[in-house]
Amino acid sequence: MRVEEFLRESARKYPAKTVLVAGARRLSYSELNDRSDRLASALYDQGIARDDRVLVFMDNCPEAVIAIFAVLKAGAVVVPVNASVKADRLGFLVRNCRARAVLTLARLKAAADEAARGAPDLGLMVVSGNAAMGEAVSFETCLEVAATPPAHGGIDIDLAMLIYTSGSTGEPKGVMMSHRNVEAAASSIVTYLDAGPEDVVLSALPLAFNYGFYQLIVTVRSGGTLILEKSFAYPYAVMEVMRAERATILPLVPTMAAMLIQMKDLGQQPLPDLRTITSAAAPLPLDHISRLRVLFPAARIFSMYGQTECARCTYLPPDELSIRPESVGIAIPGTELFIVDDDGVATEPGVTGELVVRGPHVMQGYWENADATSHALRPGRHSWEKVLFTGDLFRQDKQGFFHFIARKDDIIKSRGEKVPPLQIEAVLHDCPGVAEALVVGIADPVLGQAIHALVVPSDPALTQRDVMRFCARRLEDFMVPKTVEFRSSLPKTDSGKPSRRLALAAMEEK
Repeated sequence: MRVEEFLRESARKYPAKTVLVAGARRLSYSELNDRSDRLASALYDQGIARDDRVLVFMDNCPEAVIAIFAVLKAGAVVVPVNASVKADRLGFLVRNCRARAVLTLARLKAAADEAARGAPDLGLMVVSGNAAMGEAVSFETCLEVAATPPAHGGIDIDLAMLIYTSGSTGEPKGVMMSHRNVEAAASSIVTYLDAGPEDVVLSALPLAFNYGFYQLIVTVRSGGTLILEKSFAYPYAVMEVMRAERATILPLVPTMAAMLIQMKDLGQQPLPDLRTITSAAAPLPLDHISRLRVLFPAARIFSMYGQTECARCTYLPPDELSIRPESVGIAIPGTELFIVDDDGVATEPGVTGELVVRGPHVMQGYWENADATSHALRPGRHSWEKVLFTGDLFRQDKQGFFHFIARKDDIIKSRGEKVPPLQIEAVLHDCPGVAEALVVGIADPVLGQAIHALVVPSDPALTQRDVMRFCARRLEDFMVPKTVEFRSSLPKTDSGKPSRRLALAAMEEK
């Protein structure tokens, strides 16, 4: 099934039902289906054809949702780009995928115009919210055309989405996901979350990121309602929206969890309708999990692990959370996982190695990057298949549950030992007075790499000595941070995930 059919099917079943809430604005399934049909027709009239790449350069707003489905209905490939992206990076993306069009907002047009320079393939810019746009086409005018989306003849092995990685190991890479890939991932997520038309999802995650994108796709696939927030900067306001809209599902990243557990005066049942909390961007510290369970005792908490290259890999069934809270769980339905050593041989339980993913949700490859594709997608158990080598270190326990250790590139080599920073961060998050923590390795002439901890304190009385003493009681000597630095916030990616790469880059600039 092609992804746009999710919307068409739900619009047939629930035409008058609200699919989207964004501030004071609401769209029903029928309205979203009609408006995306109209925009798809306008894109076709402007020359957008099957397989063309179209950037959706917007924040979390109704126009972004309309645009995503319109691009797919036109038979083109949607390239979601976060609104915080600067002109130089945007220009790289436009040129790299040879985009034919950019759909954006008036306040972002200057960046889009700058990015368009030197991009000969870019022939169309559609802008929402500005009457005087020069050569750009009005988004609002596009919604006035007849709703006759083109019969593009596309099938489910066509590309649906080109979503770029953060570029943590060099230039961003375009992850190619077919309609079949997206459908497989969404259907699996719907299955293990038991998502249905009664669900109301509140998402403050950017639509331009994998975790946020699938909040939209899964919601529409299951016939639910999505509340889009532009950010989680004002958590009390977000909580009020959740109460008013009777939200049932809340996707989190660790930073959002840290903000929630520090909130005071939430009451005994702050969100009585909340039944599911998910976390997929990075492992939640155990302290965060335990405190979330106290705050929201009726909610199931799903710890998950995923990559842009396959959307999701694992989930931990909520009834296992008390037994093995440090695990990220088992393979999502319809997929298979195994761990291999440096020679590609499957490991025994308890042995650390690289996680390999097998399933219909695995990407088609990286856009026009054969070397990176061949490194990530390698021959599997059968001659006719390719499997995803994640670059992440895991171990599997005897009961079959997977445990994330670290990114291969994140391992700190100190005193001749290989130190996973996540293990130190778990201890730091248990330290009284610590709200957030991030561990990096910095060059040291004696140790090779010294362990440096960045800490956001929640207690102003906390000292670096307190942190180091706490670590010394809980960690082996070679794992105790050599230095502790207090910060008001951690460096984060645009999706809100603490970033070692950004932390190290900022330290090198000093």
